[in-house]
Amino acid sequence: MPAGDAFTPEQLYDIERAVRHAESASGLHFSVYVGGADSETRPFALELLNELDDPDNSVLVYVDPAGRRLEIVSGSNARRQLTDTSAGLAALTMQTSFATGDLTGGLVTGVQQLGTHAHQAPMLHANEPHKQ
Repeated sequence: MPAGDAFTPEQLYDIERAVRHAESASGLHFSVYVGGADSETRPFALELLNELDDPDNSVLVYVDPAGRRLEIVSGSNARRQLTDTSAGLAALTMQTSFATGDLTGGLVTGVQQLGTHAHQAPMLHANEPHKQ
């Protein structure tokens, strides 16, 4: 998570814990980037996503506090688990916290929400033959 100097060690721990929880719940990789964009926000967020080790199975939360920008981008496989509606709800949650000045709380809650929404329930009896 770049821009780590903007957070206390406790805040970083909380954000990292939220990322681990989201990854555990969903099986996807989550990244958080806080800082300014070199270009337009969405293309910049997509560029960051594509630089990750496994972009197809990743979700990136990009926040530019100074520019009041938020982007949630996901790779092709991650999009199958995380709908635009779910990402939009998480974005609304984050923006509400950001508006009150709680950047860390917004990130923690939003990332946890993304992981929960992307949770894939295990398929039961998927490999058992059909009984008649």
